[in-house]
Amino acid sequence: MPVNPMNRREFVKKSAVTGAAVTVAGAVAATPAQAQTADHKPEKAPRTWSFSILGTTDLHSHIFDWDYYTDATYKDKAGNSVGVARVATLIKQQRAAKGENHVLLVDAGDIIQGTSLAYYYARVDPIVAAKGKRAPVHPMAVAMNHMRYDAAALGNHEFNYGIETLRKFEKQCHFPLLGANALDAKTLRPAFQPYTVKRICVPGAPDIKVGILGLTNPGIALWDKDNVSGKMAFTGLVEQAKKYVPRMRALGCDVVFLTDHSGLDGSSSYGSELPYVENASNLVAQQVPGIDAILVGHTHVEVSSYTVKNEETGKDVVLSEPYCWGMRLTVFDFELELHHGQWKVTSTKAQTLNSNTVEEDPEITRLLKADHDLVVKYVNTPVGTCTVDLSAAEACWKDVPVMDFIHQVQMATVASGLSTADAALPLISVAAPFSRTADIPAGHVTIRDVAGLYIYDNTLYGKKLTGAQLKDYLEYAAKYYHQFASGTKVDTATLTNANNFWDYMYDTAAGVEYDIDIAQAEGSRIKNLTYKGVAVADDQVFVVAVNNYRANGGSGYPHIAAADIAYSSTNEIRQLMIDYVTAKGTLDPADFAVTNWKLTQDGTPVFPAS
Repeated sequence: MPVNPMNRREFVKKSAVTGAAVTVAGAVAATPAQAQTADHKPEKAPRTWSFSILGTTDLHSHIFDWDYYTDATYKDKAGNSVGVARVATLIKQQRAAKGENHVLLVDAGDIIQGTSLAYYYARVDPIVAAKGKRAPVHPMAVAMNHMRYDAAALGNHEFNYGIETLRKFEKQCHFPLLGANALDAKTLRPAFQPYTVKRICVPGAPDIKVGILGLTNPGIALWDKDNVSGKMAFTGLVEQAKKYVPRMRALGCDVVFLTDHSGLDGSSSYGSELPYVENASNLVAQQVPGIDAILVGHTHVEVSSYTVKNEETGKDVVLSEPYCWGMRLTVFDFELELHHGQWKVTSTKAQTLNSNTVEEDPEITRLLKADHDLVVKYVNTPVGTCTVDLSAAEACWKDVPVMDFIHQVQMATVASGLSTADAALPLISVAAPFSRTADIPAGHVTIRDVAGLYIYDNTLYGKKLTGAQLKDYLEYAAKYYHQFASGTKVDTATLTNANNFWDYMYDTAAGVEYDIDIAQAEGSRIKNLTYKGVAVADDQVFVVAVNNYRANGGSGYPHIAAADIAYSSTNEIRQLMIDYVTAKGTLDPADFAVTNWKLTQDGTPVFPAS
């Protein structure tokens, strides 16, 4: 169960009580009766000190409390706020309350991808500028430098725009990007700094040495294969922590703190495609002795405080994950005692603070408002018109026209780049409903309207699957639905996301016709799979238009990662969609909308056509 740590007021009160107790103990030790015993000396209370490590994760280039896709202040049902501008205020409060030299600041990765602002400074006005052109400084580097981060772990999305962009961002940061398990593919030596050591100055006593080890996600080898293959290799978190934690202790680190871009439930979305666990922070805490606390990232959840007992030492390791996008700030509080010239951790607690309780830091606004305004202007650029409103609200259980727009762009792009032999094969497309709130309005269409539908920076592949493999693929996708027996009323509120299979993991297909029978058990749901009215044969070969994340093994779909490549491109699918609207001038579902799949219960449509 999560540990509920003390707040600052309780901490000060406890410190005052402890101090009073020490004073009383001293008075008792000086009584006449004890003074008559020449060989008895009162025990001296050990020197104590406290400090905090503040943590963020999965910021994804959210600087202000703004949603570029809706062109408005960020809103969700829980009333959260986003952006480092608010987090900066929380950090200032912590430093003011505890003292500047009592606070370190760390991030757990996924910094430079995720919003239109991130895309703008990677592709529109890139930080890796053309020769002879002055390159801008990434707004996230500006913000985090101003906030005085001490270290950040590499996230998997740091690699989305290529190693050159990541290296440029690294140079712009005044703090190290850590990745002990991100290795040079040729030498297998660390390609980034594995750890850093910070000193907490204690007047009249030795400095407290805090070692910060950074670990990233092994899934990068799959998800960004196009950018890292042959250049970098990614090993397991446990394996590298076992190597570096003892080294840091040998260097005299009094506190060993890990920042992991890896969740804490021991799961992997990529199945057996890699020998290393995706969400391994709990395993690191359990299997590697010598760790005091871990800042967790990657899974976009809030875990205020979670304790794992190390199986070798029996020591409790405290973990915390502060949600994402700057919605929360984790506060780790450490208390130490000095014994024989060496500091020992006596207490570690963690809690999360909500950024919606404070206003944005005016200094961050002063530094980055102009960059923000440039991006707002860019995303509101008109690219065409749309004949009707295209909503994704029902895309998770109905074949809606807005998803056919994605499929149309993917198939048209792949078709234009196929060899003569592959062009003779049947072509289909698979894609996921990334956002249920996406909506392309009737009338003028802007960049943000299209970007809101396709929120990831995925590129496009064409891969070959047989008919049998395609059915396996669609059966795997169909485990997204909970089972509803025939005759049972289907509630869309509880229909989807079975097996922790999230919306971005669920692919629908275009170009073939099929039913998904949710009355059946998983693995037996795909019915009536046909191509142009004819049943798909097991040995029939298809070219499948698919994004790079899925093509390289993302979400663990069968067959696709090992399938032969018929087409590949470095162009983002989102930009291809924007280009499609720009070229056509008008987005008209009559050009692409085809209802080719539906949900059924024992053959009866769940949502009959109206």
